[in-house]
Amino acid sequence: MFSGLELTLFLLGAAVLGVVVFRMFHLPPMLGYLVVGIVIGPHGLGFAEDNETTHALAEFGVVFLMFSIGLEFSLPKLSSMRHIVFGLGVAQVLATIAVAMVFGWSTAYILPQLHNISWPAAFALGGALAMSSTAIVSKLLTERLELETEHGRRILGILLFQDLALVPLLIIVPALAKNTGNLAVTLAWATTKAVVVLALLLFFGQKLMRSWFQIVVKRRSQELFMLNLLMITLGAAWITEKAGLSLALGAFIAGMLISETEYKHQVEEDIKSFRDVLLGLFFITIGMLLNVHLVLEHWWLVLLLLIGPVLLKFVLIAGLAKLFGSTTGVALRTGLALAQAGEFGFVLLNQAGGLQLMDPLLIQVILASMVLSMLAAPFILAKSDAIVMKLSANEWMLQSLALTQLATRTMSSRKHVIIAGFGRSGQSLAKLLDEEGIPYHALEMDPDLVHDTQVAGANVSYGDAARRESLVAAGIHRAAALVVTYASTPSALKVLHHANELVPTLPVIVRSHDDADLDKLLAAGATEVVPEALEGSLMLASHALVMLGVPLRRVVHRVQRARDERYTSLRGYFHGASDVPEDNDNLHVRLESVVLGEGASAIGKTLYQVALEQFDTEVTMLRRGKLRVEFAPDTQLQTDDILVLRGTAENILKAEKRLLKK
Repeated sequence: MFSGLELTLFLLGAAVLGVVVFRMFHLPPMLGYLVVGIVIGPHGLGFAEDNETTHALAEFGVVFLMFSIGLEFSLPKLSSMRHIVFGLGVAQVLATIAVAMVFGWSTAYILPQLHNISWPAAFALGGALAMSSTAIVSKLLTERLELETEHGRRILGILLFQDLALVPLLIIVPALAKNTGNLAVTLAWATTKAVVVLALLLFFGQKLMRSWFQIVVKRRSQELFMLNLLMITLGAAWITEKAGLSLALGAFIAGMLISETEYKHQVEEDIKSFRDVLLGLFFITIGMLLNVHLVLEHWWLVLLLLIGPVLLKFVLIAGLAKLFGSTTGVALRTGLALAQAGEFGFVLLNQAGGLQLMDPLLIQVILASMVLSMLAAPFILAKSDAIVMKLSANEWMLQSLALTQLATRTMSSRKHVIIAGFGRSGQSLAKLLDEEGIPYHALEMDPDLVHDTQVAGANVSYGDAARRESLVAAGIHRAAALVVTYASTPSALKVLHHANELVPTLPVIVRSHDDADLDKLLAAGATEVVPEALEGSLMLASHALVMLGVPLRRVVHRVQRARDERYTSLRGYFHGASDVPEDNDNLHVRLESVVLGEGASAIGKTLYQVALEQFDTEVTMLRRGKLRVEFAPDTQLQTDDILVLRGTAENILKAEKRLLKK
């Protein structure tokens, strides 16, 4: 029998070994934690028992998981994805719960040995099955550079709603379990308590949080900052628990309150390691619940509950995505990515088990099937392209059409520069190339960014530079150089591999985070590797200009002039969905394209009359159709004019309202 300290040390040691093994096979650490729990738990080797200590560790893990979700909760982000989140996301969760309710009703006829599942249990089961793994899916999408693709945005939107749905589900399930005959009264009382507690915490907490953090920060003590953070998180969790709600709800509210302060990013960094350790211990305790002998005895049932829900969620999500306007290929990719179970499903299943809503055998087989589905998720996603190609006859046609459009745009280009990625660095390079009269064409995976920059007149197309077909369509055989402007070594290696196969003599310049991968990139065929530093974008542009024959003196002069101007010409850039918010991001200068549609108030007025200077916003370009127009204060604005504005996000928004408000 271990003491509390001995058990914690043992779990930590086992977690380290499990994560090391799973990392060796490039699998998510979360799966390593689950397998460790299965092996050392009371139903495995029996080294650790399911007792109060492990329950306490599990509760702490859930608390900090929900706190992290609250930190990520952003009303602007939610608003920008509202159609996906509150359309497709809501439909997916409700449809999954509805199907589970039907399953619960018919269980007595299909699987009589499990007895009939009550409808509150079926509701909890539906909530658990509706969840997908945010940790696994987001990591795999990041590695595959698919976060900003059309299917990637839909996947993240659904995952975001699943995260939000967990909060009301954690309130509703206990209320259903306490049903004393009058369900409406029980739910109304639970809802009233939740609303009152939420209102008090949000109303008073919003006012107190910022001023209290300012007092703590002025003490300039990292130790005090961390203690304060733990006190707020656990204090909010304690308040909601005393109100008869869940610990997790209070932690979520605490994270949400802090997310509205300027200390959000510091808190994220401080809590990350602490949260990951506790979350790992939580997943170990989940693995300990699994009775391997019982699962092996009913292996056919586990297999049925593995294949059935995975296929059901795939068909359900793909069908809903198609219903909400996605192409067949996007719908299928969305369904494949979200077919597996998720970590929040364990939270709900654990809660249902504690409330004794389900037969222990059912909990065991569902738990086993969920773990297996998460183990299969990386392999399903890795084969998703091949699966989609086989299931969708027109996917080949759509991809061919996209490549044809790209090839058409670059057909007349000769001695141009292919820019892989059109973020900050890519746009800075494009500006300098434009000024030197050197043609370029950029490939970008963020559809919003592609649209905005195309409207502003940039030569950019939607495409993945890491694909051989995209490079060929971009005219790599006629190009003068290729520049990889994003710092992703795995993707850069793919680009270099294809470039060296297609045109071995083509100069390729690559951006990297630091010197760690310098030798690897050079060995793969990079002509120059520019480590990311203070002047990364500027040095990348200067290397490209020298290679393209611009006199060295002119390049040096241009770089020096940029330094003298304190990088004014390079600071403004178009923001895409992939840009990660920074501290005081609203103070960063950016570019925004504004189209003067029919009825815009600025039409017929001069630039002097609209007076955008009062908002500290500058007009950097005026386009009419495909022509770039020289402008002055007395230039009169016309319908369908495109203005490129430079300023902070807040000031650009004010200027945009001045231009468009009818």
